[in-house]
Amino acid sequence: MEQLRDIPVFVETVEAGGFSAAAKKLNLTRSAIGKTVARLEERLGVRLFHRTTRSQNLTEEGRFFYERCLRAVEEIRLGEAELESGRRAVRGKLRVTMPVIFGRRCVAPILIGLLDKHPDLELDLSFSDRVADLPGDGFDLAVRNGRLKDDAEIMARRIAFQRLTVCASPDYLEKRGEPQNLEDIPRHEGIVYGKRESHDTWVFPSPEDPWRVVLPRSRLRLDDLDAILEAACNGHGLAWLPCWMIRGHVASGRLRQVLTSVPSVTFETHAVWPKSPVMLPKVRLAIDTLASELPDLME
Repeated sequence: MEQLRDIPVFVETVEAGGFSAAAKKLNLTRSAIGKTVARLEERLGVRLFHRTTRSQNLTEEGRFFYERCLRAVEEIRLGEAELESGRRAVRGKLRVTMPVIFGRRCVAPILIGLLDKHPDLELDLSFSDRVADLPGDGFDLAVRNGRLKDDAEIMARRIAFQRLTVCASPDYLEKRGEPQNLEDIPRHEGIVYGKRESHDTWVFPSPEDPWRVVLPRSRLRLDDLDAILEAACNGHGLAWLPCWMIRGHVASGRLRQVLTSVPSVTFETHAVWPKSPVMLPKVRLAIDTLASELPDLME
């Protein structure tokens, strides 16, 4: 841990603009500053400053190292300030990325509700079905559906389960009849998600195998869930959609759930954030709030 003592001196040297200015600010000698930097350079095996008799400018390696050190020092400063104030304040900009439809309808309203209680909080919400590189894209938090890939650079917490169900419009069911079991599905028109044939199958839990795969007959393939929902409401076939998405349409009578006695597929929703030894209060607040409120929307 003694190695960490040199980091604040290095950061202060960069911010002060040179060894002499840093020495005055830290009440040290210029020689002591120089020895600290030299010790860091020897340990790291790189040169951090270009030195002349009048100035010290960061090398490319020095700039890279300074940016990383600054983040750590700022976290320490923030922690000290919050402890001194007697509370862990929620402040600053929180950047969150989330799937488009799910984010717009379920996640964003919950997060936007935090603004009324936390006047120093700012939100920057991004809606995209692309899996973002959290550190690279500058996001503090992501909401992701389904199985997560192994990644040593991120941390995750499950915040909800989502359930898929089969539904259709009353008009369609009146014309084609209601399926009574999974064997009936291939005899019905299905509105399927995706652009590739591999997305045409629907899966259900099975006591015999992990999954029971069903291939609906389909002349309509769409890569947008809202479009599938609208097509189902307009009587174009059976649709396999998340329960939260169809709830209002079932209540209004535009859609009806079918095969309700068949076990449904569920998948997990996670909050994901860059790995860090310290979690900022704004990130913790968002995760805790989503974990508390999202499950009620998923039923």
